Parts: sequence; structure tokens; C-alpha cells
Amino acid sequence: MRKAPKSPPADPARKQAVIYARVSSKEQEKEGFSIPAQLKLLKEYAAANGFAVAQEYVDVETAKQAGRTAFGEMVAYLKAHPSVRVMLVEKTDRLYRNLKDWVTVDELDVEMHFPKEGVVLSRESRSSEKFMHGIKVLMAKNYIDNLSEEARKGMAEKAEQGIWPTKTPLGYKNVTGPDGKKIIAVEPTLAPIVAALFEWYARGDISLKEAARKAHAAGLTYPKSGAKVPVSTVHTILRNRLYTGWYEWKGKLIQGKHEALVPVELWERVQGVLDGRFASKAKRGKHDFAFSGLIACHACGCAVVGEIKKQRYVYYHCTGYADKCQGNPASCRRKYVREEALEGQFTELLGRLRFDDEVLEWVRDALHASHADERREHEEAIKRHQAEYDRLNDRIHAMYVDKLDGLVDTAFYDRMSNQWREEQNRCQREIERHQNADKSYLDEGVAILDLARNAQRLFAKQEPREKRRLLNFMLSNCTWEDGEVVATFRQPFDMLAETVSSEARVMAGETTKSAKSEIWLGNLDSNQD
Repeated sequence: MRKAPKSPPADPARKQAVIYARVSSKEQEKEGFSIPAQLKLLKEYAAANGFAVAQEYVDVETAKQAGRTAFGEMVAYLKAHPSVRVMLVEKTDRLYRNLKDWVTVDELDVEMHFPKEGVVLSRESRSSEKFMHGIKVLMAKNYIDNLSEEARKGMAEKAEQGIWPTKTPLGYKNVTGPDGKKIIAVEPTLAPIVAALFEWYARGDISLKEAARKAHAAGLTYPKSGAKVPVSTVHTILRNRLYTGWYEWKGKLIQGKHEALVPVELWERVQGVLDGRFASKAKRGKHDFAFSGLIACHACGCAVVGEIKKQRYVYYHCTGYADKCQGNPASCRRKYVREEALEGQFTELLGRLRFDDEVLEWVRDALHASHADERREHEEAIKRHQAEYDRLNDRIHAMYVDKLDGLVDTAFYDRMSNQWREEQNRCQREIERHQNADKSYLDEGVAILDLARNAQRLFAKQEPREKRRLLNFMLSNCTWEDGEVVATFRQPFDMLAETVSSEARVMAGETTKSAKSEIWLGNLDSNQD
């Protein structure tokens, strides 16, 4: 995180605002394409709209998780200064990188200005404007997920080459190889203990706890903390095929380039011992309850779980754990509700998200309008990477000519050309990523809308596990009281449900198309000065 320069003293006669700028990585800051441009834009916007800038905040880091330094400082400042109620940010995805950030900012009750998108949001904004903002937040989160996917692709490429691409288990360590690439190597202190652990357990005459005790006595501890390795980690070690010199990656068995600690035959013998012991403890016929873990009891806060009665009927009831229950646990446990009743209530809840083609077309148009700036950024990034690719290509050709003329030897040419071709491959991957991101932006937004509009129908068709996933995505704070479910829609679905409800009330007394237009469309430029 880089600190922004201190702002001049704020003019009390003018409306106070804070500025927030962010780039997603150190590399972006080094390329210099973002922070200075953001600050310049936001300061000019503040001056043009009569805002006095009270503070500036800058984050330069990946922020998939909440807790960015400058972001946290800004939130604390706004909480401590109720007179400062305006936040200036270039655009939506600069402010939020996950849904927790969205909730945090929403609770501040500030007026948010996004100059690049031409959007101003406050408590007084229309539901349609808030809903569009929510769609953009979900797409910003999806962009982070896409970046993670790109990182996973890089890891997969490394794994295919026989190099373990992530953090090593106990007994190995991450090191830099002769070619500068990260590889794994045997850690001399712990590796012999890990190998012995397999030998001890393969005999089949000791439990996991006993194996852990023997390993502790031999010195198996975490290298950094010195803490003893728990039994669960011992179990994980014994299940890990990596110690054989082989590993599984995305369902494919790959022979690694690292040194094995145990023979394959020994590892397989250990798996047989483990499988035999755990098979005897496994529960048979375990039922997948659609709503277990999703609902809490309103009376005591304990979990509501499923249970099969008469071998075919599914009922739900509160666990009523006495140490958690503030009410009467026995009373809670005696109250049951049929799964069909809960499913009907969830179906009714999801039905509140339905809207017609007119609304869908409006949001699509709004997405197209907001996509213009995103498209320009992707195009600029593609041009930048293409220029770098071409520059490297010219270098390779020039050096090839030098090699033919005898100015450079073959070994030097091979080393440098291979290095530059790797850089070209990186440029090509970046170009493809930006092309795909540009193409998928609108598709993602429309997909979110389609999910909302068809949630009720999709819910009815899904298996229990998928029902639970859908409800977790769209609902929060589900509670149960006397057989009735109460739930809150997650953002932005809450705004959609509220708007659909408002539309229904207005349409009941006003049947003209203008009623719907007033709620959903309104004055589209009302908050876009």
C-alpha cells in the first residue's frame, strides 16, 4: 500500500469528500497506468462539483480479501467524521473486490460518486440504480474470480511439467532451481520423520493417535511455530501421494521431478490400512438434506437439521444444544416441520424476483452503456501487450541475423531467444485474457439477471445439494419460527425483490405502462450530473 500525498486543509464552507484509488497489483503500479490517472480524474471531478477533498487513500495490492490497509483507514475515517459523507472513486470495481466490502461501504451511508461511470449513489437513489450498481459489484467479484482462474491455469501448466505448483507438505520445502523457477526439494530435518511415519503406520498395529505421538517424539513439528503436528495433519500426510514422487492434479496422475520420500508400494499399503479402518466407521445411507445448515432457529439461534422419519419422510427441527440455547432446548427440539413445507416457502420467496422482458431489456441497455469504458481499457491493454510481443519478435529476428553473421554464438542466441519467447507467451496469454474478459462482461451481467428471473424455476428442478447452493447464493439470515421461514435477499437481489414488490403495489392501482416505467426506468439521468 502506498500512501497518497496529504491533502490541503478542507474548506468547511464546501461539501467534504474523500478520494479512494486502487490498483490490483504492484505490477500495475510499475506500469504506471492507473493511480496517477485515477487521482487526476477524481481531483478534477471534485473541483468541478464543488467538493473539498478532506482525505486521499490509495491501495496498491491484490485485494481478494477484505482488509486493505487504505480501505480500512478510509472506513475508520468516515465513521469518525460524520460531516464527511461523500466518497469519490473512479468506478465500481476500484472500490469493491468482494461482497464484504460492499456491505461495509453500504453501512457508512455515504454518497458515492463514480465519475467514469457517470453514476452517483445515495440512500435516495432509485431501486433500479441501486440494482444496476449491485450487478456491477457482482461482476467485479467475478473479475477477481477470473484472475484466480488465470493463476490456476498457470499452476496447471507447471503441474503438467512435473513441478509441484503450490505450497509443499511437511518434509519438503519450496526452493528456486538453477533455471530460476520455483521447485520443491527435500527438507532434511523433517523428511526422515515423515518417511518413518509411513513405515510405522503400514504395519497396521497402531492408531493415528499413536502414530502422531511417535512422530512428535521423533521431532515432527511445524518449522516456523515449533508446534506439534495434530492428528488430522498426520492423517493428511499419510494420504498424500506427493511423497511417492507422483501426485494427482485435476484428476490426472503425474510423475513429479522431485525426490520421493517413500516407495509407491509402501504408500499403497498405508492406504489399505487407512481405508480398512475408516470403512468400519463410515455411516451407511447418509441422506443429503437440502436445507440442513442453511436455517437457524429463531428462538435460540441453534442450527435446524433434517431427520428421516418412518424411513421416508423428511422433517426438520432445531438441534437445541443446551450450551448454545438461550431459551428452552427441549421445547425447540419437539417442534418439527416437513421438508415439503420448507421447500414451498423457499419457492415462494424466490418467486418475488420475477420480472418481465421490458425490465430485462432496460438492464441490458444499461450494461451496454456502462461497458464502453471497460471495453476501452481492455483494448488499451491488448495494444500494450501486442506492442511488447512485436518488440520481442524484432529482437529475436535481429539476433538471428547476428548469429548468421557470426556476431553472437549459438548458445547465447538459444538462451536469449528462449527467454524472449517465454515473455511472448506471457504477452499472448494476457492478450487472450483481456479478449475473453471483454467478451464475457455483458454475458456475466445478463447471466446474473437470468439467474434471478428464473430462480424459482431452477430451484424446483435441482437436486438437494444444488438447491442449498442456490439458496446460499441468493439468501442470507434464514431463520425458522413455528414452521415459518424468514430470510433476507443478498445484494443486489434484495433491491430487485423490493422493486418488484413496489411495482406490484403500484400496478394494482395503476394499470398503465407508465407505472412500471416510473419505478424501473424513472429519470435515468437523475443522479448522473
